[in-house]
Amino acid sequence: MENNIVKVLIKKGVTIPNPESVYISSDVNPNRISGENVTLYSGCKIVGKKSLIMKNSHIGYEAPVTIENTLVGENTTLKGGFFKESVFAGDNSFGSGAHVREGTILEEQANAAHTVGLKQTILFPFVTLGSLINFCDCLMAGGTSRKDHSEVGSSFVHFNYTPNQDKATASMMGTVHDGVMLTCKPIFLGGQGGLVGPVRIGYGCITAAGSIIRKNELKQDRMLLGGAFKEISLPRQYAVYKNVSHIYNNNIYYIAGLVALKSWYKHIRPLFVYDEFSRALIKGMQDSLDTCIKERIHRLALFCEKLRLSKDILVSQTKDKHSKLIMLHDQAMESVNRAAPIFKTECDNETLPKTGEDFVQAVEKKISRTEKIYIQVIQSLASDEIKKGRQWLFDIEQGMVEKLLIG
Repeated sequence: MENNIVKVLIKKGVTIPNPESVYISSDVNPNRISGENVTLYSGCKIVGKKSLIMKNSHIGYEAPVTIENTLVGENTTLKGGFFKESVFAGDNSFGSGAHVREGTILEEQANAAHTVGLKQTILFPFVTLGSLINFCDCLMAGGTSRKDHSEVGSSFVHFNYTPNQDKATASMMGTVHDGVMLTCKPIFLGGQGGLVGPVRIGYGCITAAGSIIRKNELKQDRMLLGGAFKEISLPRQYAVYKNVSHIYNNNIYYIAGLVALKSWYKHIRPLFVYDEFSRALIKGMQDSLDTCIKERIHRLALFCEKLRLSKDILVSQTKDKHSKLIMLHDQAMESVNRAAPIFKTECDNETLPKTGEDFVQAVEKKISRTEKIYIQVIQSLASDEIKKGRQWLFDIEQGMVEKLLIG
């Protein structure tokens, strides 16, 4: 059956220089692989009924590529590696040694060099990753073009797993309500450095090479330097959280941002559908974002479960049963019970406020005058139109944040 699919693809115009070396599973739909200037090089493997490859895409030029239920937009080059349940919106390039897993979305013109690992990662247009990077559980925005883009330097790590064995650690570089407008200053994360999640970083910020950043920096246009620790040995207190509000609130901001992005994907992205391939791509972006939202809510809930043990330990060690730290434990555990329903209500909300309606109409008018080219249309919006779009998404975020923050 696999050979038959390969033959079908060759017949429809897909270039496969060495057909015997290419594996395509029987559940792959050949109608979801374009025959227009698509190349599958030696050693490539495609599996999964959701797999999609759009025109002008080239897979596996430098090394074999495995694609599992991954959607590849137009003009995309995947040079080598493993890609599972991820989405490339178009005009993307990803180097060899890739390890890209579920919940990852690279929007238009986002790129990565060789040996990069991603999971539950969302990169807005133009964001560029260097080489030898682990950047899981992140959202990064910023930049106005390929010449003015946010970047992560080589050998950078996002530390997303804690000694207390939780992953409530997602970090956000920029914001959703500003980032989607493609007008913000770029963010630069210096090479051989890292972020200890969860943190939030403002637009225009730079982290010096070699720095490890552990705190939020919400001011814009800042230079951040993270110094090395002195050599010291201290007793370790296992399973106790001392920075509850930092972790909990950053997770709330992150999920609220994703829910706002869901509204963007629901009301704006479908305006750019122009054929069945693009329709499937947008559906894939929406599905991947839903995966990200579910994952973050799940990780937050697990973190709050761990707070019960943390609180018990703290209570056993102090006479002050109403200390601020213990009260923050209680607030987080109470608030998380309300969080999932609040997020679900907003995710399911189909009603657009006046600012949202006005913004959608503005985008529709721009599309009617030009082609359905996402970046071109968004960057052609007038300042007053952008203001309405920002306000629409900001209100969505704040509506959730104000109900759920602690401290």
